Amino acid sequence: MLSHLRPAIVSMGLFTVLLGLAYPLAVTGVAQAAFPAQANGSLVKDAKGTVVGSILIAQGFSKPEYLHPRPSAAGSGYDASASSGSNMGPLNETLIAREKTDADALRAENPGVTIPADAVTTSGSGLDPEISPANARFQAPRVAKARGLAVAQVQAVIDGQTQGPLLGFIGQPRVNVLAVNRALDARFPTGGKKGG
Repeated sequence: MLSHLRPAIVSMGLFTVLLGLAYPLAVTGVAQAAFPAQANGSLVKDAKGTVVGSILIAQGFSKPEYLHPRPSAAGSGYDASASSGSNMGPLNETLIAREKTDADALRAENPGVTIPADAVTTSGSGLDPEISPANARFQAPRVAKARGLAVAQVQAVIDGQTQGPLLGFIGQPRVNVLAVNRALDARFPTGGKKGG
């Protein structure tokens, strides 16, 4: 019986060491050497070295002087440990009511302006760090007013942070909310105000 178990035990031990230890360590080592920022979560740090966010995960900005991300269905909002969509269909009454409430608030803030779809709809993960250029342009007047700037100054920062489709044809143009907000703070400081 031992002669039948020995190959199974040896194989299990070998593959545990090979695939459970050696391979993950090798991949981690290559990732740390070749792509250290990405391997460590694409963290963004301020001038003092304090982590202020990740370029890959949305965080809530609610102050008027900042671009706001898409609404989040992740936990109580922008909770990376509860990443998910709402799983509500387009005819769900709760979803319709929430989107209507959000749209009404945006219309009150920006009368006479067409509201971009991604300003009231959540992403599949609830943590999408990017918005459409139309959504960013939609928010530019509010940001400019709160910072005491011309809309063109805010739009120039947004344009500088707008990314085109990957490889020129994959996906849509997009604007990273954290990148724009940090660029706004760097170019037009708000007297020490913090994002939030």
